[in-house]
Amino acid sequence: MTIRTSLLTATCAVTVLATAPFAVAQEKPIIRDAEYRILERQHGDRWTAEDTEIDAKLAELRENNGGKPPNILYILLDDIGFGEFGMPDLDVIRGYSTPEISKFAEQGMSMMRMYSEPSCTPTRVAMITGRHPVRTGFDEAKAVPEGEGLAAGEVTIAEILSDVGYATAHIGKWHMGDIEQSYAINQGFDYAEHPIHQQAQLALMNTTALNEGHISGVDMRLRSDELMLDDTFRIDPFAMVYNIVGEKGGKPREVGMEPGQKFSQDDYLAMGQRYQDKTLEQLEQMAAGDKPFFLQYWPLIPISFTRTDIEQAQTLNGGPIAEAIVNIDTYVGEILDRVDELGIAENTVVVIMGDNGPFMEFVDRSGQSDRIYRGGKTEHLEGGVRVNAFVRWPEVIEAGSRVKDITHVSDLFTTFARLGDAEAGIPRDRIIDGVDQLPLWLKGETYGRRDYVFIYEGFVLKSLVKQQFKMHLPPPGGNPILASMYDLYKNPREDRPQDSIQVGVGFGANFSLMAQRHLGMKKQYPDQAPGHGELYGGIENLRPETKALVENIMFGQSLTAGSE
Repeated sequence: MTIRTSLLTATCAVTVLATAPFAVAQEKPIIRDAEYRILERQHGDRWTAEDTEIDAKLAELRENNGGKPPNILYILLDDIGFGEFGMPDLDVIRGYSTPEISKFAEQGMSMMRMYSEPSCTPTRVAMITGRHPVRTGFDEAKAVPEGEGLAAGEVTIAEILSDVGYATAHIGKWHMGDIEQSYAINQGFDYAEHPIHQQAQLALMNTTALNEGHISGVDMRLRSDELMLDDTFRIDPFAMVYNIVGEKGGKPREVGMEPGQKFSQDDYLAMGQRYQDKTLEQLEQMAAGDKPFFLQYWPLIPISFTRTDIEQAQTLNGGPIAEAIVNIDTYVGEILDRVDELGIAENTVVVIMGDNGPFMEFVDRSGQSDRIYRGGKTEHLEGGVRVNAFVRWPEVIEAGSRVKDITHVSDLFTTFARLGDAEAGIPRDRIIDGVDQLPLWLKGETYGRRDYVFIYEGFVLKSLVKQQFKMHLPPPGGNPILASMYDLYKNPREDRPQDSIQVGVGFGANFSLMAQRHLGMKKQYPDQAPGHGELYGGIENLRPETKALVENIMFGQSLTAGSE
């Protein structure tokens, strides 16, 4: 595996992570960031007592379920900011409703201070590895062919759960790379079906969206052969791999595209329906099996940019994404109903959440807004990283509860590992940022185990959250006096920074130390590079136009590397 130094740790020596998921001795403690260790020092005795109580509860639940840990169903919705679903009072203000998810929220716990990463790929990487994405070399969404992806040396929650006997499946958006080692079937999933790239290709570059003028510069019909010498500079979106399906240990195949075919909005919607149907199919198969299961469903919709499929608006809002949010609510309702029909609800932990804030470039016509929090996708502002998140475990997690404890998407990695009695699989040779939040889920508010979040934009640390306060950091190398601090209860939109004297006298120095500790640990545990390899490697049935695309991109990368 080729290793390159990330921008943030250019001066640090890079070490290669173990390629075997469980190569290190698991009796060692999990390596934690400094802020967690500060909290652990203050609350360790109480946490140990709580853990003893929780372990006894988990053992009792397993015994009542034939010795098996619970199933886990994780649904991650794309580009839906805080208040866009599952909160009826806010939904009605925006002119639509999400009754199925709202009902689900009342059956479980609402995590009111869940932080994601600012965009799709980083959130997914944080969840599946339990690590800030910069630690894995990811700084942005993986939207175009690059020959890059999640490295084989990263340990995923699917690998950890699979190692202790879980059946695992992933359906829908993946967005973590276009090389063989990064496909879901090579990252711990027994079965997977997913696009290689994401909706920028499928929803924004389809023929319908191009004809409606939603994006320019990619429509291959507009080029001038007389003036354009480099035929490879503009990537043909229809040559990119569309959708793959496969099983662990095998080779994936592209499905849904024929040579020369150009996909439209109808094809995009059909793919979304296919993923819904496959999720229901996998749910039934896994429920009928003897193993506990981890089923991950990441739908494509509600991202939608065209109106051609909207004959009559079903909402007062009428925006294409608002309309699609209603559709995804129906999808989620179908899945939850099937869980009930299969008789597995009592032993199935279900988590539903968004992955980042709204696509602000399209809010004027999408039907979305940044609502309470300012900002959206790709931004460190609360509107970019605060998302709705709900968890249900009947008779175990208190129905209708709402907690204000801070949680982060990476916490799901560690919490799911504990649910599955798989903590021994968590690697001990790298920092794990995810915090076990099972005490919060089982015991309720004030039992969370984090009061801080580090927020990056790309490789740059942009904000620090501690308790109710948030510090916006100056650019790297900038004057510290340019930092600004906000009380998120008093100023949730982060538009009125506190007086600099108040900051200096109060928390300015402590925020500075918090950043220094976090960045300082990178000297011992430097950020890693992503995996690199042949674009679309291992896919058995690449189309001729895709093979040509691969050849062009890999040739260009060989020149970048300094050799042909």
